This record gives sequence, C-alpha cells and structure tokens, in this order.
Amino acid sequence: MTYQTEIEDWRADRLAALTAEDGWLNLTDRIEVAPGRMTVGRAPDNDVVISAGPDHLGVLDLAPDGTATFDAGAGPQPFQPVPDNPPRLKVGDLLLERSQVEGIYALRVRDAAAPARQNFPGIDYYPLDPAWRTLADWILLPQPQDLDIDLVTGARDRVRITHEARFTHDGQQVTLLPTHEKSGKPMFVIRDRTAGAETYGAARFLIGEVEGDKLVLDFNKAFNPPCAYTDFAVCPLPPRQNIIPFAIRAGEKKPAGHD
Repeated sequence: MTYQTEIEDWRADRLAALTAEDGWLNLTDRIEVAPGRMTVGRAPDNDVVISAGPDHLGVLDLAPDGTATFDAGAGPQPFQPVPDNPPRLKVGDLLLERSQVEGIYALRVRDAAAPARQNFPGIDYYPLDPAWRTLADWILLPQPQDLDIDLVTGARDRVRITHEARFTHDGQQVTLLPTHEKSGKPMFVIRDRTAGAETYGAARFLIGEVEGDKLVLDFNKAFNPPCAYTDFAVCPLPPRQNIIPFAIRAGEKKPAGHD
C-alpha cells in the first residue's frame, strides 16, 4: 500500500465515522441528569425535555453507580457498554447515551434522521505532505504525573500522564503530552499557529502509533474534535505544552461555517 492510499483510506474511515449513526453530526441533546427515575420526551411535562423523538419517549432509571435502564413501553432495557464510548441504547430512531464528565452524568441523544448528518458537505483537508509524518521519541516518565485539563465548558478534568513524545522541527524541539487514549493508542490534543484562521480554533486531535521507543505522529491525520461539529460535545483543550509555536498545514481544516 502506498502512503497516499493509506491516507485516502484513513480519510474515508474518518468520514464514515463522522456520518455514522453514532457520529457527531446527529447529536441533538446533552442534558445533565442526577441519579433517579425520570420521564424523557419532547413534551414540556417530561422531567427531561429533549428536542428529538416523540412527546413521551419513556422512562430513564439512573442508578448512583451510573448504570442505567430505559423503558419505552416494553419494560426496562439496559444501556450497553461500547468500547471508547459511553453506554448506549437504541430507542426507535434515537440513540441514547449515558455520558459522564468529572462525576456528573448526562443524557446524550442522537437522531439518525438529523438534517446535519444528511446534508454534511464533507471534510476539507490540507494537501497531503509526507514531511509531516514525524517519528518522535516516545519517552517513559520517571513517575506518572497528574495533569488538570481545561474543557470547553469551563470545567476541568484530571488525567494521568505516563509518557511524552519529543521531536524536532526546523531546529525547534517540541514535546507533546498524550492526555487521552483512543482504542489503546495515545491521543494528543494540540493547537498550532493555524488555529482560528485555517483550523478549528480550540484544538485538533492526533493519535500516535507506538513503535517500540518511537512514536509515529502523522499530522496529515490531525482531525477536528467533536465540538467542531456540535455544541453538545464536551471537548478537552490542549495543555500549554501542546500549544505548538509554528503552523502545521496538514490534516483537517476547520469545518465550513466556522469563522
């Protein structure tokens, strides 16, 4: 497989994930909820009012430990665990998810018939540039470090850092911290000098590929966070170490319609 084919396949997979039933384009609601039993639906007499689906969708039962069931008329059905995602349950055309940020639970609702998903114009990329495929040193820290990460909502999350990635670009040494994981791979929340004007202003995400004591950082695969596509996502902001002092014109540009 050529490098260009690899990137084309990656872009096709990225588009498929974004426009899938559980993609970010059809997220219609995110409502914080406390443990208990509550009615859910579009009508204002519900305990939890959502913007999609029928007037009275059913009853959500959320336990203090976060386990949840939903009764849409056929008896309580459990939310099912999904790798790299919150527990979820399909109810008609709606996909319900029980998310959690900093100990606070929320009900997320995705509508498979959402117009944004059907009318999505696609993803805009910089031209492919193999020079932005970087082999970094993958360095184990002497001791794990706890790091506070700001979220777009103004809240903070705490993550544990065990490694750092270090590389040099045009004589400048760059050290990036992997604050998250995706499918067992380190994920970096980054921002560079293109932010705001050319790329999404808050951040982009980049997933590394570990190769022994090295890490492949392919900035041609830098992608927009969920909050670039919906106001109902809670995205992390980059730690100061991941604010890169030069422009990286590779990967995804900011979505259409963003200033």
